Amino acid sequence: MKRIIHFLLIIFLSTGGFVAQAQYQSLPDSTSDNVLLENQWSLGAMLHTNGWGLKFRKGHNVAALRQFMWEVEFSTYKSSKEVRTINPYFSDSRSYFYGKLNYVWFFRGGVGQQHILNRKPYWGGIQLSWLYYGGFSLAVTKPIYLYIIHFNSGFTDYEVKEEKYDPEVHFIDNIYGRGSFLAGITNLGLHPGIYVKSGLDFEFGVKNRQISSLEIGGIFDYSPIPVPIMAYNPKQSFFLTLYVSVMFGKRYNK
Repeated sequence: MKRIIHFLLIIFLSTGGFVAQAQYQSLPDSTSDNVLLENQWSLGAMLHTNGWGLKFRKGHNVAALRQFMWEVEFSTYKSSKEVRTINPYFSDSRSYFYGKLNYVWFFRGGVGQQHILNRKPYWGGIQLSWLYYGGFSLAVTKPIYLYIIHFNSGFTDYEVKEEKYDPEVHFIDNIYGRGSFLAGITNLGLHPGIYVKSGLDFEFGVKNRQISSLEIGGIFDYSPIPVPIMAYNPKQSFFLTLYVSVMFGKRYNK
């Protein structure tokens, strides 16, 4: 009886090992595959403390645990002092941000490195990397346009005109609402500068050839030409944001 049990146990273990090996061979790009793929690219979406953004990265390995990368990034930016306002005397008025002078967007392009702090174990898990980037930053501003009320002979006789916001002559009582987004698009302001970024990347993808990761970190922008955002507030040259982003991409060899 014992010999039969031992024989069945040997057959079970042998069959299980064969099935496990077959499964491993059927998934050549799983996390248990330790083949080092030299190149990679990824796309990502980002939320940060002052807006949202999109980014693209591409690079290659320079060592087993170190990657050289370049990136391009677009990011919106809004002041923490923005307050949405509406004219209560007109039922069809449009909301706007009182005191906001400009829309602000950042375009970034730079290079950096990612250092793998720990690789995934063969059964999967999370790969942790430390990253840092730096490069050129361009803040682009577009002036805010509002619909302004111009009274003629009385409060019932008026006309509404779209004008560039001027805090010296436009107030809550004569602002009808926000203007067209495209108004003033030919009057963009350019504020070149630099940026640095650092963060941690948590890669949770289940396949070695596919990138799926969560990234958290901080970005610091500096522009020697100060950026006007809110009326009655100093222009800004320094911008610090904290962000979280998700990245999806691919690893490959040439």
